Amino acid sequence: MIEIYGIKNCDTMKKAFRWLDDNNLDYSFHDYKKEGVNEAQAKAWLEQLGWENVINKRGTTWRKLEEDVKNTMDNNSAIQIMLAQPSIIKRPLITFKESILLGFNAEEYSQKLL
Repeated sequence: MIEIYGIKNCDTMKKAFRWLDDNNLDYSFHDYKKEGVNEAQAKAWLEQLGWENVINKRGTTWRKLEEDVKNTMDNNSAIQIMLAQPSIIKRPLITFKESILLGFNAEEYSQKLL
């Protein structure tokens, strides 16, 4: 089962939803704003991909962090920030079987999900 994590009204999320729907793929949506993120998930994502990939450094949430928090970021501090402010996680994050896809890339989706 494909699980897609993110925030419903994000433009990149809308592209991913449209792509999944256009390709008739069943998925479940996990809304960070309503459901948050659990620590086990956050830890697993960071172990597989590293905080540098999972944390969205281009978003408003990152820019609002204190400089010393940004400069000393590691997997442990990233988990705490992900739990407190899930909108800092790059979107969409898709889990499928043992794979994790970050962001929207139609070509990558075609290779991994079809």
